[in-house]
Amino acid sequence: MPFLSIFTAPKPFQNPHTAIIQRNAIQSWMHLGEDVEVLLVGDEPGIKEVAGEFGIRHLPQVTRNEQGTPLVSSIFSLARQASQGPVLIYANADILILPEIVVAAQQAVTQAERFLMIGQRWDLEVIQPLDFSEGWDERLEEMLKGQGQLHPPSGSDYFLFPRSCFTEIPDFAIGRAGWDNWMIYHARQAGIPLIDATPSVRVIHQNHDYSHLPGGVAHYDLEESAVNRKLAGGKSHMYIVLDSDYQLVGGKVRTPSWSLERAIRKMEVGLYPRAGEASGLRRFMIRRLRRLRRGIDPTRN
Repeated sequence: MPFLSIFTAPKPFQNPHTAIIQRNAIQSWMHLGEDVEVLLVGDEPGIKEVAGEFGIRHLPQVTRNEQGTPLVSSIFSLARQASQGPVLIYANADILILPEIVVAAQQAVTQAERFLMIGQRWDLEVIQPLDFSEGWDERLEEMLKGQGQLHPPSGSDYFLFPRSCFTEIPDFAIGRAGWDNWMIYHARQAGIPLIDATPSVRVIHQNHDYSHLPGGVAHYDLEESAVNRKLAGGKSHMYIVLDSDYQLVGGKVRTPSWSLERAIRKMEVGLYPRAGEASGLRRFMIRRLRRLRRGIDPTRN
């Protein structure tokens, strides 16, 4: 029986670059070892063929919204029903994952019964198929050292959790803003330890454009993103990696070290009203704190 079940809802494989980076990501997951299984959710063009080529599970019967976008609730439910592992990982289909994540998951389950593990990603320009022969992870690490850049701590591109967690999720549209922030917020509000694995786990985002979205614009400005944010509870629920209450460092789950960035973020969150949107002086102070936090390191959010 596998220990980890990684699932995703890929975009159509019609765009050549999208096809390349998604195939790269899926193959990186397949090479994490015998303790890992991979599941592809949805029936977008090319998914069935890729699943068949790689010999992995395909779950096509996903529920969609009125715009035809798969729902996060359905994706998670299908994966939970079909998977075998005690620990699940949802990852975006453009994310390369190194074997260290398996070790991190094993370390977490020995220290917490429930948890949500997230982390910042590393951005990398990848324009061709990667070589997954022996030593693929060392070659990828070398690419990352020379070209990779740590992404700001906004949202998350993977969610690792025991299968007993997140059994109920609102009907968010996948691939749109807001739902990832809700996952982080919900963990904090439900008392589920929220573990920032950035010091121990590197996940790699292969850069891409937004040609797969309506108008070719980033998902933040789409109506479905506005709906997601409303379902999530508004701006005050848009939590990010900095809102984690634990970190995985040296194999140990511990409280994060103090940092000015985290301190400012805590003040920022504290200014949001319990209901509704911030206005007036609160809104002004939130914006100033956010600007100050971002200015600490221009490479971070």
